Parts: sequence; structure tokens; C-alpha cells
Amino acid sequence: MKALVLNRYNGPLELVELSRPSPPRGEVLVRIKASAVNPLDTKIRAGAAAHAKHPLPAVLGIDLAGVVEAVGADVTAFRPGDEVYGMTGGVGGLQGSLAQFASVDADLLAVKPANLSMREAAALPLAFITSYMGIVDRARLQPGQTVLVQGGAGGVGHVSVQLARALGGEVFATASARDAATIERFGATPLDRATPVEQYVAKHTRGEGFDLVVDTVGGAALDASFAAVKQFGHVVSALGWGTHALAPLSFREATYSGVFTLAALLTGRYRAHHGEILREATKLAERGLITPLIDPRRFDLATAGAAHEALTSGPARGKIVVDIG
Repeated sequence: MKALVLNRYNGPLELVELSRPSPPRGEVLVRIKASAVNPLDTKIRAGAAAHAKHPLPAVLGIDLAGVVEAVGADVTAFRPGDEVYGMTGGVGGLQGSLAQFASVDADLLAVKPANLSMREAAALPLAFITSYMGIVDRARLQPGQTVLVQGGAGGVGHVSVQLARALGGEVFATASARDAATIERFGATPLDRATPVEQYVAKHTRGEGFDLVVDTVGGAALDASFAAVKQFGHVVSALGWGTHALAPLSFREATYSGVFTLAALLTGRYRAHHGEILREATKLAERGLITPLIDPRRFDLATAGAAHEALTSGPARGKIVVDIG
């Protein structure tokens, strides 16, 4: 099979021939049709993601969508010909999705939403799993609660907006002025990210704050989240590292939860929950409640390096996806 291999940090993605894997017990061989590009991929390539524990030489690519080619022993949930998607590798020494085939843990997969293309399906796994783990697993969002999504037009952010809306939340989202229409299209109230937190809290919550704040940006946005949450509210973040003052959170008697989406891949634990989450994503997508934003630019294995550059050189208009097959 053809695959892209990174042999040195900050080096090129080299197109090579590798042996096609055979699925061992509990795994599925997927003929990959599309691979999404995540910011973590570019950080791994730059040698700036030690937490991903992905040794070189490496095949990058965390998310995939494709067709089941073969199944290993004890796999009963899938059969050849099934269209599937998942967050399956590209970290922890697991082969990534910038290749024609990958043998992946069956627990990490779900059947692809019938109404989404392979490109759209490949854009969902990391973003939806991260959103679900924060909004459902940690915060247990209830209908009617107010939700603020920091970075509501980003890869995880725009999925978080839609998930919170699907669960009955009243959703607000920070974004640049150019992305306000996107936020509105997903049913949320856009907030200019340049507006001081005190102003939008006063305007939209009568100064009380939001029941749930979902941070997808980190840094100063997480600090703002601590100032925006309601008394006894909840802040969740997938980018909670760094130094932050907890006093605003403490004064509100609020709760903070961190989300580390890579844990299941790195540790091998709780992988079946990823599959469960994606089955929920499939249901919501097929009901028209979750639609991924896709950048219109097209890339393939020969030009995947340019896809990485497109992500690092400026904001994409949706998720960048590489066509594989």
C-alpha cells in the first residue's frame, strides 16, 4: 500500500510503499477513503506534541473514513463492505490514516452516517468525541441550560455548538466577525471574541453567567471561561494546560473538567466508549443535527504536505480533509 511517512521532525511527508497490514484478533482492516487534518497532526510533525507519544518514523493522521476490507477474529460488529469512521491512530505509535489501509481496533469504529460523504465523516471523530466527552460525559448538559462555546467556528467548536443545540441548550459562541454567520446558521448567538467577557455576560445572562462554558481555544479563552461561568456552573476544556488563576472559578463555586481525547488511544483503555460516542454522532448526523464544516480545498496523498501547510498558514474555512481512495 501507499502511505506517507514522516522520518524527521519538520521534515517532508514521504510517499512510500509499505506492506498492507492484516487485521489481528479484535481489529478491522479499513480501506481508507478520507483522512482529516487536525492541528495535532501539524504539532506532531513539528516535534511539538510530546504528549501524543508518536515515535518516528511515523504515519500521521488521527481521523479516517473508509470501507471495511477484512476483519480479524472475534470481530462481530463489522463485516467487509461496511462504511465506517473513527479516531483510530496517528498517536502512540499507532499507524495513522495518511495511507491506503490501516488495521485498527474495532472498538474505535462506528458505521458512517448514511447521509454524509466520506470526506464529511472523516472530519467528525476527534471533534465529536472531544465535544461529547465534555458536554455529555463531564457536564451532563440539560435542556434549557445556557452554553457558551469559546471558539465556536473551529473544528471542535462548531461541533460543540451543534451538539449543545441538539441536546436542548441555549447556545452562545465566541468567534471572529467573519464567522458570525456560521455561528448563526448552526442556531447559536455569535459573540465577538474581542468583546470583554464582562460585557457579554452582562448582556446575555444579566450578569449571572452561563451554566456551561466549553473552551476549545485554551490560554486567555480559558481564563475568560472561568469569569463567564454561572455560580455552581461547569467549565470544560480540551486545552487546559498552562498557568491559570482559579480564583474566578472558585468565587463562583463552579466546577472545572479537563478532556484528554487521546487517552483511549494512548492507554488502550475505554476504547469502546469512543465507538459508543460515534454511534451517537451517526444518529444525530442522520437526523440532520450535526453537519461538519469542510474546507473546499482538495488534497490527496501526493499533496498532503500542502494540506498541513494550509492549516498552519491561516484559518481554514472548515475542516481540511485529504482524499485517499
